[in-house]
Amino acid sequence: MTTLLTSRPTAGAREWAALAVLMLPVLLVSVDNTALSFALPSVSRALHPTGTQLLWIVDVYALVLAGLLIPMGSLGDRIGRRRLLLIGGTGFAAVSATSAFAPTAELLVAGRAAMGFFGAMLMPATLSLLRNIFLDPRQRRIAIAVWAGGFSGGAALG
Repeated sequence: MTTLLTSRPTAGAREWAALAVLMLPVLLVSVDNTALSFALPSVSRALHPTGTQLLWIVDVYALVLAGLLIPMGSLGDRIGRRRLLLIGGTGFAAVSATSAFAPTAELLVAGRAAMGFFGAMLMPATLSLLRNIFLDPRQRRIAIAVWAGGFSGGAALG
């Protein structure tokens, strides 16, 4: 019995450039998860949050992000991964800019929760787009490893 080997197209420069572009939202999401830790003294001086509010300011982003990853992946399957990526990127940027000027701790908590919401759109969209871009299984493994390394590296940068 003869086994037919189907060759998959290998990625070229365009696909690797797409990986570099897709790494930008991944880095933003992971950096934002840890960067606030350095700003806590300034946030505390400016907003005078209670201890509970300070905990929510730090933790609500990761809580909402983690809780919505799977539903947002399903939403991306329904409305399209690129559309979800664009909505998530636009929303994340707008809410991040607004949250930077939050006048109260409550508004900062709400802003961080909204950032988690939009960040949850970015993560599954970027990963599923990699699956469509890199058809060769060996190159796909490398691309996913770069994606995971970028997420880990972004957390370290934060």
